[in-house]
Amino acid sequence: MRTLITGASGLLGGHLITALQERRHDIHVLALVNEDTSRLEARGVTIHRGDITKPATLTPAMEGVDLVFHLAGLMGFWVPIENYRAVNVTGVENVCRAAMKAGAQRIVHISSWTVYGMNIGRPAEEDFPFQPFQEPYAITKTEGDVLVQKLIAEEGLPAVILRPGTFFGPGDRLHYGRMADRVRKGTGIVVGRGDNALPFCYVTDVVQGLMLAAEHPDAVGKAFNITNDEPITQEGFLRAIAEDLGAAAPRIHVPYDLLYMAAWGAEQVEAVMKTGKQPIVTRLGAKLFGTDNRHSIKRAREVLGFAPKVPLREGARLASKWYKQNLTATTSPAPVPVA
Repeated sequence: MRTLITGASGLLGGHLITALQERRHDIHVLALVNEDTSRLEARGVTIHRGDITKPATLTPAMEGVDLVFHLAGLMGFWVPIENYRAVNVTGVENVCRAAMKAGAQRIVHISSWTVYGMNIGRPAEEDFPFQPFQEPYAITKTEGDVLVQKLIAEEGLPAVILRPGTFFGPGDRLHYGRMADRVRKGTGIVVGRGDNALPFCYVTDVVQGLMLAAEHPDAVGKAFNITNDEPITQEGFLRAIAEDLGAAAPRIHVPYDLLYMAAWGAEQVEAVMKTGKQPIVTRLGAKLFGTDNRHSIKRAREVLGFAPKVPLREGARLASKWYKQNLTATTSPAPVPVA
């Protein structure tokens, strides 16, 4: 099967390639013109240069494709919402339309759990009303999700939408790596009481969801939450990192409201200074780590047969093993690349 992946150089893409190679897929990757693809090339995948914001560049990559995994997205950059919308909305439409034109049998689109909002008081199911936090990433991922739903309903797009938890694992510099850096350096804090559930999922469990979405006959046209429904608390995850790294667990608790206001102030300063750098603390970060976020995977269990295989405590151990082996590489987490 000829399979195309966008955003393959990220954490999820790397683990997805492993699963696809085990199934002997003919793997093709869409990468930006100046993107370093040496690691991907070493794995024997075919590289196509293009940009999801430029429709004409997608045609060669889509030729003869059977299956498309659309993982590419913009996050982690402190840029105007227009930049996010170009990738997370217009880019999504470009990929979907190019895939339809090429005759792809299925498109698996990675959305986000942030479409539901945060701290909503109960596990969010797929039909929960969208109420994203008002920041560029969540807003535009929601718009992209709604767009794919519209293409499915009105134009017969053979797509599956996945809304994964915040995934981590070996190779993760953005989430686990950043938390581990702070714990190792003794600068970590606990937001609020620390007993709130983090919406985390081990990366190979998200890959399991991707493969089920690609292969299950009843998946097309539906949206699925893919996460771990036995969550770990913020304090528990930080303690696990500390244990695995042989460091002291964070003991300083910063009130959530205080941190949120500090983040708001930091964002206002950046809005005035316009340095283009992400503030040291953001409201989104405060909400992610300081509020309780849970998501139901009942639909994924019943329709796809999905079941998380890696407990989050074990996932932390596996991530810490990679982190210790690549310590210097994890100290400067990079924004997520797009293609």
